[in-house]
Amino acid sequence: MSTHEHLQQDQSGAPGPVSPHGFPAAPPRAGTALPARLREAFLAAAFTADGLLDLLGAPAYAALARGETVPALRASRGGSPLETLVRLFLLQCPVPYGRASAALPVDGCLDEGWLVRDGEEVRACADVRPYGGPGGEDWWIVSDLGCAVGGAGGAAVGRGSGQDRASLVLGVGGASTTLAGLTVRAPVGRALDLGTGSGLQALHASRHATRVTATDVNPRALGFTRLTLALSGAHEAELREGSLYGPVAGEEPYDLIVSNPPFVISPRARLTYRDGGMAGDDLCRTLVRQSAEHLAEGGYLQLLANWEHRDGEDWRDRVRAWVPPGCDAWIVQREVQDVTQYAELWLRDAGDHRAGPEAYAARYDAWLAEFEARGTTAVGFGWISVRKSGSARPSVIAEEWPHPVEQPLGETVTAHFARQDFLRRTDDAALLAARFRLADGVVQEQVGPPGAEDPEHVVLRQNRGMCRATKVDTVGAGFAGVCDGTLSAGRILDAIAQLVGEDPVLLRDRTPEAVRLLVEQGFLIPVE
Repeated sequence: MSTHEHLQQDQSGAPGPVSPHGFPAAPPRAGTALPARLREAFLAAAFTADGLLDLLGAPAYAALARGETVPALRASRGGSPLETLVRLFLLQCPVPYGRASAALPVDGCLDEGWLVRDGEEVRACADVRPYGGPGGEDWWIVSDLGCAVGGAGGAAVGRGSGQDRASLVLGVGGASTTLAGLTVRAPVGRALDLGTGSGLQALHASRHATRVTATDVNPRALGFTRLTLALSGAHEAELREGSLYGPVAGEEPYDLIVSNPPFVISPRARLTYRDGGMAGDDLCRTLVRQSAEHLAEGGYLQLLANWEHRDGEDWRDRVRAWVPPGCDAWIVQREVQDVTQYAELWLRDAGDHRAGPEAYAARYDAWLAEFEARGTTAVGFGWISVRKSGSARPSVIAEEWPHPVEQPLGETVTAHFARQDFLRRTDDAALLAARFRLADGVVQEQVGPPGAEDPEHVVLRQNRGMCRATKVDTVGAGFAGVCDGTLSAGRILDAIAQLVGEDPVLLRDRTPEAVRLLVEQGFLIPVE
């Protein structure tokens, strides 16, 4: 969310003129009966996530998700209503007026800015992308033409200079779906989507929040969010223009705050959808640091973030310091790029690799100069979940986990914080008196030479959630295998001591630390 100027939306809400680079100055209108009619037409034509998969086939469907359109073009040549809608709204191809009329209330779409006519053809003024909701809902995400994240050339390939693209609103991408899968989905009263973009997080929140507020510094984004919600049949959100927590300052706190913010660490703010307009990782730090002021007790902030790796500083210490007092946090670093990889990624995203060798080199050098001045050697990417617990001894865990996980992770996040509550209030004596069960989906692997009497080590591996793996000794493996919620930890250890010929008192003394680790990582679940 940068503070630079944007293309302004017409105050009447009517679509502005289409720019020479392919996107209109304002989104189509909302607040009329047309979105409901469009939704009926889309459902009748099977213009849904499942319908696309059936039409395109898995390879073309996956290619389209990457922003590659050629396979989908080949698969949509037949002229059916579904193929017409695919060509109009996903591939941005003009189609004959008569063919569009067979699939859509085309005159209403022309009147309200969804389509524009060019002779005997019509073309779309917005990207409309089918999206399957978590409960099987048919949803549609509305964004600027050609701006779904993906493809070898970055977003909005060939659609103007960086200045022209400054206020573009992107569609569904990997980051937005990652955050949606990560978010805790318990029923709540108030939810805030901070930096809403095309409205995907607000749409998800509408399923389990009584009241949804969506904010963005870009007024065009608020227009697209309104369309996404209306077209998908969700209840309206309260839309606010502004940066960070400014639009909701002084208001009643929220039970859930989600944000896929413009977290890119760049030398200057050029593109609203990605550049935060603050130095280094200050935007993400500010979102986390100020969250406690806007969270209700027990409320969550969940966001995606970038953070700097600096010489002589552990990134874990850096990001843990962002967490406000009285809040627990779980910080997971999913990827790290050195400064050259990072600069190259976002230079391509902006289309700077097509600006000519000299211009590209100058912009690349500006990125590296900025990183050098800040002592930044690499950039981490991951997710941060903050819970306002009010604890005087908050649990703040920062870890690196680049391995595959099983989405959605919302329940995994909830369970993580519940286990931290248990460990915080449970001393070693109470831990040994507690009962545990082995988490679902945990398997045991024994590693060692073939034919050996005893394994070199034993690995417990999760097949769900974070999909962790951890080494344990034979006592730990035996302990975990017996945990079914019926016997206390102490009684299990006494039985193991008798089997292995070890002093039960010594075994009880040395085991709680290992049990705490297995609980913290989700291998053992307390039975309370």
